[in-house]
Formats: sequence, C-alpha cells, structure tokens
Amino acid sequence: MSDSDYLARAEAVLAAVERAVDDADADIELERSGNVLTLEFENGTKIIVNLQPPMSEIWIAAKAGGFHYRYVDGEWRDTRGGTEFFASLSRYATEQAGEPVTFAP
Repeated sequence: MSDSDYLARAEAVLAAVERAVDDADADIELERSGNVLTLEFENGTKIIVNLQPPMSEIWIAAKAGGFHYRYVDGEWRDTRGGTEFFASLSRYATEQAGEPVTFAP
C-alpha cells in the first residue's frame, strides 16, 4: 500500500471514530491532536487511537492492552490475533464505559 493510500484509509478510520463518539449515548470526551485520538470515559479511563505511518498501522492503547492494526483484505486487522479494528474498539470502549459503545466504518 502506498503512503497516500495508507493515509487516506487511516484518516477515514479516525473520522469514523469521531462520528461514532458524537453519536454515542455514553459519556465520552474526544480530543484530537494530529494523528492521535484520545477517548476519555466518565470513569477517567482513556483509549488512545493513533496512526503509525512508518509502519502503515493504526494502534489502540486501552486498559486491555496495546494493539496494532494493519490493512489486510479490505479491513484493519490486529497483527497478532486478527480481530477487526472496529469490533475490537467497540469491545474495549464498552468495557471502559460500562455500557454499550459501537464503532463502525
């Protein structure tokens, strides 16, 4: 994947996360600084989503751990377990928010 393809696809992911936070019923504060999104939950916990252009990856840091996602066959997949980015982020956010939170492309 070219650098421009990566950036276009990765920026679309960040935009989708931002839209989902705006539409969520859960109390989530969102801050964006460049290629980094910080989601802060009512209980003070955070999830960080950031782009890693040199690796062509998107990283998530959550209470559950740190995870790296690479674009494979049309989806962002965890480099270790193969789980899909939006499904994983939904699970981590639901755990940290204490209520259902759904992210989708």
